[in-house]
Amino acid sequence: MRILIAPDSFKESLSAKEVALALKSGFSKAVPDAEFDLVPIGDGGEGTLDALVENLNLEKRRIRLSHAYTSDGSVTYASDGQTAIFEMAEICGLEQIPKEKRNPLSLTTQGVGELIVHLVQSGIRDIIIGVGGSATNDGGIGMAYGLGYRFYDSEGQSVEPLGANLSLIKRVSSQGKIDLSATTIRLITDVDNPLCGLNGATYIFGGQKGLDPLQFERVDQSMKQFYKAFAPEVLHLTGSGAGGGMAAGLVAFAGAEIKSGIDFVLDCVNFNQRVKSADLVIVGEGRMDRQSLSGKAPVGVAKRTPSGIPVIAICGSLKDDLPDFPVAGISAAFPIIGQVAALDQVLASAKENLYRTGLNIGNLIKLSQTL
Repeated sequence: MRILIAPDSFKESLSAKEVALALKSGFSKAVPDAEFDLVPIGDGGEGTLDALVENLNLEKRRIRLSHAYTSDGSVTYASDGQTAIFEMAEICGLEQIPKEKRNPLSLTTQGVGELIVHLVQSGIRDIIIGVGGSATNDGGIGMAYGLGYRFYDSEGQSVEPLGANLSLIKRVSSQGKIDLSATTIRLITDVDNPLCGLNGATYIFGGQKGLDPLQFERVDQSMKQFYKAFAPEVLHLTGSGAGGGMAAGLVAFAGAEIKSGIDFVLDCVNFNQRVKSADLVIVGEGRMDRQSLSGKAPVGVAKRTPSGIPVIAICGSLKDDLPDFPVAGISAAFPIIGQVAALDQVLASAKENLYRTGLNIGNLIKLSQTL
């Protein structure tokens, strides 16, 4: 039996590779004769960099630049001298922000723009940016500031590029921006949400970043009015709401192109060829909910798996808004949490819980083979 294990990372807990190894240890104890193909993946958010480094023959590097709430930060990116990839989440991701500082309207994305400038000035001509997992909701104006754009209010006064100030901006200056005409920028994301509206960046993702639901309407309207004035073409662009509107900003200010994160990564890891020899595919993510069915990693893998090869999801938790399985190509889904506990304890126990769940499902597989 050949088992292909292709999980995403478990946010604030384990990398995709660590998840895959923990599941393998459980399955291999129950089904010792099984062969395994570990395919850790990402879909544009955290873990995407690690998933692509080996497959694209890139070398990891570090640089000091602005983070979401401090000018004294550093970030890892990967490059071969011509192509570079980095994750927005490394610079202004939710995991990077202490809980007491989580306010998406007061955090900056400036470091994203600064890193693009560094890469271009280093001779990079192909930039791939994973957009997702952000702690920000600024429509990408901080990133634009890092590129050299400047923002002004109705009286010509400079406006700090934060989400809280979107409604104040009346003029945008591109006089000092870096020349990106010779650079291709592709952003990869795991969501297809538009920038604004009830399905947009603020309403869907603002709450998990610390935004009070009473602010949703005002913040969404500020974002809409800003882009209606300066780049209306992005308002209805699929995926423009990713990263608190970072996707919209990268398209409007950097000429980026939006790509499906999971399909891009699966192409890079040669998934279509590798899955042909599998008898079972295991997918997973930290929490699976109805939103996962719209293009997140587990469903993306299931869609690329040939019919006749079962797909099982093993996740940190399953939200009660999910329909009954099978659904979206996934035959069954299992949560790994075995008992009620504080969140910190649950996150710390993820590796053991993955091992135990893999072992139990492996025992069921072994039992089914004897029946």
